[in-house]
Amino acid sequence: MTELPISKTDLAKRTPLNLQKWKRKIWLLFVIALTCLLAMLFLGPYVYLLLTSLKPSAEAVSAPPTLWPSTFSIENYRNMFDYLPVGRYFANSLVTAGGSTIISVLLGSMAAYGISRFTSVTGKYFLLFTLVIRMVPMISIAIPMYMIVKDMGLIDTQLALILVYTSVNVPFAIWLMIGFFDSVPKEFDEAARIDGCGWLGAFIRVILPVSLPGLATTAIFTFMLAWNDFLFSLLMTSTQAKTATVGISEFLTAYNLDLGPMTAAAVSFSFPVIIFSLFVQRYIVSGMTLGAVKE
Repeated sequence: MTELPISKTDLAKRTPLNLQKWKRKIWLLFVIALTCLLAMLFLGPYVYLLLTSLKPSAEAVSAPPTLWPSTFSIENYRNMFDYLPVGRYFANSLVTAGGSTIISVLLGSMAAYGISRFTSVTGKYFLLFTLVIRMVPMISIAIPMYMIVKDMGLIDTQLALILVYTSVNVPFAIWLMIGFFDSVPKEFDEAARIDGCGWLGAFIRVILPVSLPGLATTAIFTFMLAWNDFLFSLLMTSTQAKTATVGISEFLTAYNLDLGPMTAAAVSFSFPVIIFSLFVQRYIVSGMTLGAVKE
């Protein structure tokens, strides 16, 4: 008689329980090791940047380079203010990123709410149009943006960067917010309308408080996009409205490389964002979860 082939289910039942536990442990160790390796690849350059900023200025440019400083020093953090007006650059970055974030979230949330609640052919085409705009490489619209800002007489102003960042971030805010509004039941709008609210009142008093995690997530991402921008800031500014990303690059010149103060400025520029992200990461997780769940 021919024996019937053993199915995977029967084989799993015959497998000793201890062997299954060992397989799960080995798989868990593999995942942990892979995660640690990826974390080291991402954190390695930043750790080297941080340690270099804490070296004396002469040691920061020594050859061959060393990872660990012989003595910890804050000399580079003092010197970076002597080389360039770093404080003004940081203030410009904060004003332009913050202003564009507020406007982008406000306009993006209103547009996303309208598309989510009043579905039409025009709304679908508008949503597709915003997606196409967001997919266009930023370098391809940099020169037209510059010409428009120049004709408006806003070159080297904070307002120019706020308008440019807003125009770039509004399509992203719309696409991010529409998922959050779709996950909010429409019965909330109907209940607000029964209580006497108009569409705008229902949006402000009912929908926005419910979608607070989504608003926080959108604000965080739009702020990061504006905060880390280099291209538009390089084109639109020269002295007064220059942001920190362009200012840090000025430590590298054709005749000199001030590596110590440059790394100190880079760490100072990134450290507040890292701390801010650690505090608001729960909003990011809850916001992304809210936008991913559809009822």
